[in-house]
Amino acid sequence: MFAVIETGGKQYKVQYGDVIFVEKLAAQEEENVEFPVVALCGEDGALKVGAPYVDGAKVRGKVLKTGKAKKITVMTYKPKKGEKRKLGHRQPYTKVQIEAVEG
Repeated sequence: MFAVIETGGKQYKVQYGDVIFVEKLAAQEEENVEFPVVALCGEDGALKVGAPYVDGAKVRGKVLKTGKAKKITVMTYKPKKGEKRKLGHRQPYTKVQIEAVEG
């Protein structure tokens, strides 16, 4: 069974045992999380499509780790003005292992 969940403004196709990296969640490591916003569920050719979400469906997972992604460098530059700026950014994430897909 698989499902398409929404979290952090993005959609993820998940099934049992998957490990996904999502936008930072307010959960500690080894804590269970639940994703109640399921847009689609499927199993062996049968699909349940939500309008906009599937009623009664949910996905449960376990937080493995929270951290920050690799640093990206952001440069801004204005020609002929002598103006330039270099910034770095590290996006926080939460690593989640999917433990159950119900629906």
